Amino acid sequence: MHFTSEQRLDDGVLAREFTLGETPGTLWTPESAAPAPLILMAHNNGLPKAEPRLVARARHSAAHGYAVASIDAPGCGDRPRSAADEQARADLRRAMQAGEPADDIFESFIGPLVEKAVPEWRATLDALLALPDIGGPVGYSGWTAVGIRLAVTEPRIAAAGFFAGGYVPRAQREEARQVTIPLLFLLQWDDEGNPRRRALDLFDTFGTREKTLHANLGGHTGTPWFEVEDGNRFFGRHLK
Repeated sequence: MHFTSEQRLDDGVLAREFTLGETPGTLWTPESAAPAPLILMAHNNGLPKAEPRLVARARHSAAHGYAVASIDAPGCGDRPRSAADEQARADLRRAMQAGEPADDIFESFIGPLVEKAVPEWRATLDALLALPDIGGPVGYSGWTAVGIRLAVTEPRIAAAGFFAGGYVPRAQREEARQVTIPLLFLLQWDDEGNPRRRALDLFDTFGTREKTLHANLGGHTGTPWFEVEDGNRFFGRHLK
């Protein structure tokens, strides 16, 4: 892991940009000198780590005593996109603008993205836990499809908060039965891109005995800010 820049923010949080091989990331850490529990934070469907909503959540959690890390998934943020990626995105835009079913396009696009992203998250976790200012345990917050795969393959993750706003491939919907860690599941009741019934069925599928559903009125980007604060309390119960 190579740190390329650092900045002390006005809330005391230290923000550091890093690279790990071809993977760019950001690490936010609190002022405390004690090793901090870690939250891996991923935006739904691989939007960039610089997405303002993700940055705001990360800074808020870091100010409350957590180390928070985010990376750009393959083909997202500043990372190059393949011709197949560009074609899939174009097909997806066309289908959604035309009001046509898009599940098959999502499946062909998101499924491979999960397969590429999860090994990079695990390698990032290895490097982060080797830093002196980061301890354990580890939580995960954000993109549901990647989070499901990590929850069933990565024993170091102790709790997870999933956002129901992104497409979850069929493989991860099956894997959800194997998720046994404490889970907080956020659902926007009127999310135009995520059928409510599918999200509720996924919540039923999760195998954990400790799962909580928070549902709020509003569309895809309307998650209330208090859910960030509730998320910190959730992680406080399981990571501190």
